Amino acid sequence: MASVPEDPVLERYFKGHKAAVTSVDFSPNGKQLATASWDTFLMLWSVKPQARAFRYVGHKDVVTSVQFSPLGNLLASASRDRTVRLWIPDKRGKSSEFKAHTAPVRSVDFSADGQFLATASEDKSIKVWNMYRQRFLYSLYRHTHWVRCAKFSPDGRLIVSCSEDKTIKIWDTTNKQCVNNFSDILGFANFVDFNPNGTCIASAGSDHTVKIWDIRVNKLLQHYQVHSGGVNCVSFHPSGNYLITASSDGTLKILDLLEGRLIYTLQGHTGPVFTVSFSKGGELFASGGADAQVLLWRTNFDELNCKDIIKRNLKRLHFDSPPHLVDIYPRTPHLHEGKIETVEINPKLEVIDLQSSTPPVVDVLSFDSTTTTETTVRTLPDKGEEVCGYFLNPSLMTSECSPTTLKKKTEDMNDLPSESQRSIPLAVTDALEHIMEQLNVLTQTVSILEQRLTLTEDKLKDCLENQQKLFSALHQKS
Repeated sequence: MASVPEDPVLERYFKGHKAAVTSVDFSPNGKQLATASWDTFLMLWSVKPQARAFRYVGHKDVVTSVQFSPLGNLLASASRDRTVRLWIPDKRGKSSEFKAHTAPVRSVDFSADGQFLATASEDKSIKVWNMYRQRFLYSLYRHTHWVRCAKFSPDGRLIVSCSEDKTIKIWDTTNKQCVNNFSDILGFANFVDFNPNGTCIASAGSDHTVKIWDIRVNKLLQHYQVHSGGVNCVSFHPSGNYLITASSDGTLKILDLLEGRLIYTLQGHTGPVFTVSFSKGGELFASGGADAQVLLWRTNFDELNCKDIIKRNLKRLHFDSPPHLVDIYPRTPHLHEGKIETVEINPKLEVIDLQSSTPPVVDVLSFDSTTTTETTVRTLPDKGEEVCGYFLNPSLMTSECSPTTLKKKTEDMNDLPSESQRSIPLAVTDALEHIMEQLNVLTQTVSILEQRLTLTEDKLKDCLENQQKLFSALHQKS
């Protein structure tokens, strides 16, 4: 069935990453797109055609997740190098580094008010950070295997997490307790997120399924089996009426949650699709995958004001209110009532004059910094000096990562400090790195002590309760 003008269309390809794209996120104003990749870089693209892109260098291993802060003034990234970084999304690209996880970090997520950041790791923990003071706050431990994803609810009161232990857990951010638990016998969730009004969660399953759960009554509302490969990511349209899914079967699919059916299958990537995300207003979405390409799509869905959405979502529905389909998915004018069959869109066949965007790329490099100290930024080394040795995991090196490939136009780099102007000597950098390692050990020790203290408090509480019961029993006898 041929696509019609009101169907979603592929607008642009962005080419610049050297390896698989793992995560995409739009800035709040919809003018920029951040992407993360196996090539260890973050990239910042302008949605406006012909504008230059920025490549941020600093992580030493695969970058697994990237997200803009709600104000758009920060970018958070997670990596297999066990660190989380905060970047200023401009040509200076200054960054600060958080070290507390003891294994690869899989996801980052800002709370809607921008005050907190949640990080999920293969060390089986979720950690929450204060963004104003840029310091570690607390850990959530209950998962028994790698945690793949953790997301705040729209009002910030809850966190949902998914793990390879085949559970999805809901956490209360006030008392730091696990308040809900969903188990899946067949597979584990690769990704999980709240719907825009915070009453439901969607999970992307390794068993090829997509599930929608109502968290108020612990009920599975919808179960989709539309992919032939593992589902790696999902993204809700801001209206809550549509869900887009990305799968290892090489396709994106759009689900109509009001009617409970598949409405679009989108083909454009070669190989598995790892990530997808709607823009904050819902007029665009972007996807990335193993083909190292970022695809920018335009939707035909309702365009919504980002501020109005946030304001509405902060008014959380009460837990005791009975669930209702109209309540969970607020109805808006629907564009697909006349369509019965799924529409398949293959841009490679149907889009002839597609704009492929390979903009000039400015490299922004930074040395490792302390947990909250900004790093010094430098340009690419001159005279073809290989940058790969500084930052890349040798096992990820490809023939494309050569001095000639990485050397950029000098006019793009004039406003950045050169290697000779770097203000921190290497000896000082090494000393700071050593101090950071010691601080890292201390942070991990504090984290373990925090766990033990919590267990001790629980035991003490039980002892006091038992003592009170014994005292009451003796009092009654006497």
